[in-house]
Amino acid sequence: MAEYHYREDKGADATAPLFLVFHGTGGDENQFFELAGELLPGARIVAPRGDVSEGGALRYFRRTAEGVYDMDDLRSRTAQMVDFVIARQVESTPRKVIGLGYSNGANILAAVQFASPGLFDATVLMHPLIPFTPPKVDLSGKRVLITAGQRDPIAPAAATQVLSDYFAGNGADTKLFWHPGGHELRQDELRETKAFTEAL
Repeated sequence: MAEYHYREDKGADATAPLFLVFHGTGGDENQFFELAGELLPGARIVAPRGDVSEGGALRYFRRTAEGVYDMDDLRSRTAQMVDFVIARQVESTPRKVIGLGYSNGANILAAVQFASPGLFDATVLMHPLIPFTPPKVDLSGKRVLITAGQRDPIAPAAATQVLSDYFAGNGADTKLFWHPGGHELRQDELRETKAFTEAL
């Protein structure tokens, strides 16, 4: 299976946390790379580039319309991403594996957690949309922060609440942070994310 193009900070210690960051639709491996360094100084940061083009905008899996996912493609690309994360993990001896994703990046990150619940110790899902029922898995001991806009037209508040309840119901230490806006990232949610990563 094809390997992702990715950006990496190679200066980290072998036992440093492995911090994987996933961009939103139209972003690339640089979108959150510098932010990741601010959120978790000293971590080994790895930012894979989505390998699906939607009208020139990079994504991690195909969709047929806004909020309508190509589920077969999502399954195959989730398996590909699981393999990618495992391959990066075995290159060192990280004391924790942490993920952060925004929008489409949050969706592939959540899908990886559904498929391989033991892989990540903690995740930040920013404005995710999971328009299907995930499988029941054991997320005991995992930490999840979901950040969202109360008026998000792409990731509706009700769907976000269902996802938060899913993580909590499957044993994850789950926090849901709302801002009053839409799909945009705001400073208050970045502050919340910083507090979350500092506590890991």
